[in-house]
Amino acid sequence: MAPPQKGKQGTKGAKQIVEENKTALAFYRNMAVCCAAFAFVLNFLVFDITKVTIFMSFVSLVVLGGSYQFMVFMSRPKYSETGALVDAGNDLNMEGGIAENVKDLIILTSGTLLLALISNYFWLVLLLAPIRAGWMLWGSVIKPWLSQRNANEEPELDEKKQRKMERKMRRMR
Repeated sequence: MAPPQKGKQGTKGAKQIVEENKTALAFYRNMAVCCAAFAFVLNFLVFDITKVTIFMSFVSLVVLGGSYQFMVFMSRPKYSETGALVDAGNDLNMEGGIAENVKDLIILTSGTLLLALISNYFWLVLLLAPIRAGWMLWGSVIKPWLSQRNANEEPELDEKKQRKMERKMRRMR
């Protein structure tokens, strides 16, 4: 194992990104499929099936499938006609990227599927996803936009303050 480096982190090669993306996709696909299969088998064999369980299970499957397909779309590499790697796609393991949020959504949904076996009230845990999305939207889009808009508006000076500023400017010349 290489010793930890100080300073700037090294960059990954395109082939390394492709291989790590394949590994990450396989891991999250397996996690989603195993959690969903376990929850459905246990629900249908052991527990009573209610409308809430069916609806929320369907919603969970849509979220899991959509999230996984989005990750596949993001990480799709592009090859030339000769088979050479042109573009590695987005790095799914990059810190702070959108893939990190999608992976969190898969983990949240898989965990909710398992927790909902204990009680139907655990379906409420899925509300954390839109709450988090709203919080991120507020912090990265809405709040900066509002603060920028307020900074552009300069306060108007009344006549007395305007004359005082003009006198100060004359003295400085």
